[in-house]
Amino acid sequence: MIDTHAHLYDEIFTADLPAVMDEIHASGVKEVWLPNCDLASWHELTTLAALYPKVCKPMIGLHPTYVKEDYEAQLADMQEIISNKSVLAIGEIGLDYYWDLSFVAEQKLAFEQQCHWALDKHLWIDVHCRKAYADLIKILKQPKFKEVIGIIHCFSGDAAEAKHLIDLGFLLGIGGVITYKNTNLFDSIREIPLEHIVLETDAPYLTPVPHRGTPNSPKYIPLIAQKLADLYEISLNELIDQTSKNAIKLKEYSNYL
Repeated sequence: MIDTHAHLYDEIFTADLPAVMDEIHASGVKEVWLPNCDLASWHELTTLAALYPKVCKPMIGLHPTYVKEDYEAQLADMQEIISNKSVLAIGEIGLDYYWDLSFVAEQKLAFEQQCHWALDKHLWIDVHCRKAYADLIKILKQPKFKEVIGIIHCFSGDAAEAKHLIDLGFLLGIGGVITYKNTNLFDSIREIPLEHIVLETDAPYLTPVPHRGTPNSPKYIPLIAQKLADLYEISLNELIDQTSKNAIKLKEYSNYL
């Protein structure tokens, strides 16, 4: 199994990293893909990736909630890093209208700039989107971005938005929310073929049932996989096989080992 989105460099994990990695390995998770947030998190992320290169795969990007007055300087520094470092993807990037609307224009500019990085470097993008799907789809539908592909991390849109995004070449990242009693997420994706689905945790956030209230971990990917297998009415092995193939195809697109 592959956890396509986890903040494994968070201090919650690094306090006892060997034990955490042992638990992840025991759960059957072979790879954990690491989304970046800003320049401050880049050092922690790459330190972890260097320690466990076979498991931890680094991305780089400016998370939309970190887009502030200094976003242009941060992007300039990140662009310099990309010119000298190998990364799996550009992410996590995107739009977030939930917490703060002060920098919406800057978020759009930062997102578009990072999409251009992906095109220039033949990388895919890992997209964060909250309360902003209409604008996200509008941007991605522009002809200049027709070759941009990637994952919509923690997909939370409706069925129409799901269809728009997979038609644009994106996979939908499904995590612990699918296990929650009050979620209507499966209503949005039930008609989406598994060829467009990947697994993720967003650890240490969005912990699946029955572990809500404790930090999430990539070791819980089997719980998410089992729930999805039940909902799609297929075997767990079929679910794991297809979602892993989907993830691996993206890794091959970026030519990342």
